[in-house]
Amino acid sequence: MTEQSSVIVRDDGFHADDHSGPALTVAADTRPADLPRAFGDVGLIVVEFPVFSDGRGFTLGQMLRQLGYGGRLRARGNLIPDQYAMARRSGFDEVEISAERAARQPEADWLRRADWRAHDYRSRVRA
Repeated sequence: MTEQSSVIVRDDGFHADDHSGPALTVAADTRPADLPRAFGDVGLIVVEFPVFSDGRGFTLGQMLRQLGYGGRLRARGNLIPDQYAMARRSGFDEVEISAERAARQPEADWLRRADWRAHDYRSRVRA
């Protein structure tokens, strides 16, 4: 992999960004009323997570799915491996982290959380 400024995390590990085409970037504090009602040809929506302790982006991701967005949904910013399962349950397809974070929290850390359905407390409560 060539030198890059960010890494895409998916269920099967680290990847380079392979998206080309229209994308929309929104802040985690975007109000649902400010979201577009028709997503047109937007193939990727990126929700910014400025700090790992701000969970509003998870709610926004879930709302985008409820509004009918069916394209790729990416969480970008200061997320940690323990938040990967929450991102996936909230409707995100992938997480974008900085190359520096990827060096500090390597692929193995993220892969431990990749089986996000198994890390859902609700499945244990229902059992």
